[in-house]
Amino acid sequence: MSAPELQDEVPRSLASVGSLADRVFRHTARGVGVFILVVFGSIGVFLALQALPTLRRYGAAFFTENEWLPERDQVGMSAVLLGTLLVGVIAMLTAFPLALASALYITEFAPNAIRKTLVAMVDLMAAVPSIIYGLWGFWLLQPQLVPVAHWIHQNLGWIPLFEASTDPDAPAYAQSVYTGSAFIAGLVVAMMVIPISCAVMRDVFAQAPVGEREAALALGATRWGMIRTVVLPFGRGGIVGGTMLGLGRALGETVAVLLIISVAFEIKIRILENGTITVSSLIANRFGEATAAQLSALLTAGFVLFVITVIVNTIAAIIVSRSRSGAATEI
Repeated sequence: MSAPELQDEVPRSLASVGSLADRVFRHTARGVGVFILVVFGSIGVFLALQALPTLRRYGAAFFTENEWLPERDQVGMSAVLLGTLLVGVIAMLTAFPLALASALYITEFAPNAIRKTLVAMVDLMAAVPSIIYGLWGFWLLQPQLVPVAHWIHQNLGWIPLFEASTDPDAPAYAQSVYTGSAFIAGLVVAMMVIPISCAVMRDVFAQAPVGEREAALALGATRWGMIRTVVLPFGRGGIVGGTMLGLGRALGETVAVLLIISVAFEIKIRILENGTITVSSLIANRFGEATAAQLSALLTAGFVLFVITVIVNTIAAIIVSRSRSGAATEI
């Protein structure tokens, strides 16, 4: 074979030339992504710079002190962080099983006649402003939960978590002890988290491959067996993503929590007893009357919440990326 013929056999490099619309879309999407990263990074840098004076002044005591009295030069976040953790954990322990069950029912068990209605209702609940949930929780849910908290204290009060500073067996128990607690605030936040987490899980479950569903049923699997071996492994990333998205909402909820809780800067794990505080409600409660020094302390609290949220979302992203939907599906 001659040299020219050998040159003709060399594979040609392929270069895709997109249309004008493709190039505009690609550059627009890239620009939006870069813009979001710049805004996100700018927020973090701004909060970090504002937090430096407070951290330099108080040092490690800012995370160990529980009082928040800037006028007395006593500022600490230990009680605030504990209250945020308690409200978030209560909300997620309540919301996760309900959101998962709701998503599975809508995608796998709900009749076609009502499925679209249920989807619309869940999406509508996710769009309801938090102030509405807060008012609903304060006026309607809290009076109904006070007897529940009292019953829990009566039967499980030997556990420190469910203890309260009152006699549960008194003929007329003090109802005010059980109002404005982390328990009630966590349940109100859970009602806000459920539709968000359910919507994410439902979208992922609905994308489970029809072929694998039918194959599992053809091999003799029951409806639950098909869900356990196909739908749940396929939607693992959606379960983690929806849960972490709900956790971020629970940690950062402000108005609803502020309407429910009785503000108290105390380190305690008694969730049934009134008195707690979260980072977001602290900022909302003290921001309007804050001086320059107090504002720096509040922005430091916001920076701590920002870092916690970033860590939670980063962990969620790592878990989702390592559990690609459908990767663990077994029949």
